[in-house]
Amino acid sequence: MYLHFDVKKRIFISVIKIYSYIYAYIYTYKVDLPIIQTIMKKCLECNGEIEGRSDKIFCSPYCKSIYHHKKNRGKEKNFYLKVDKQLKLNRQLLNHYNKAGKAVIRKEELLKVGFNPKFFTHYWKNQKGDVYLFCYEYGFLEKKEGEHVKYILVQWQDYMS
Repeated sequence: MYLHFDVKKRIFISVIKIYSYIYAYIYTYKVDLPIIQTIMKKCLECNGEIEGRSDKIFCSPYCKSIYHHKKNRGKEKNFYLKVDKQLKLNRQLLNHYNKAGKAVIRKEELLKVGFNPKFFTHYWKNQKGDVYLFCYEYGFLEKKEGEHVKYILVQWQDYMS
């Protein structure tokens, strides 16, 4: 066990010496060798030299922020596209099932074809206190009739403004 620890210690000391020789060579001869670049730690964002802890991957908080912003930028757009796609599907389904301007349909039937009631653009509250949720100009109100839950489908009217 002591031999194993001693071997690790000697390897660690050798690596430290190699790094010190590399740094001395860089500063003495002012060269930029490709091998030296692969050994030295580089910032993931700006490729600048990293100083400090051995597990650091960014040279500054600024680089870290920029890197994560670039990485997550596509996720925001992806989220927007998913929401927009679901809103358009909801509108299309409400339009399909509501040809006359007012209709009643079972909730399960609408959910089965991809309708998601959590996605809506605005709401309208009538005088009775019922809240209609709208996907653009088509709205729905959830009502329970006996055992079945149904949606009352409506189209936006001028008096709802």
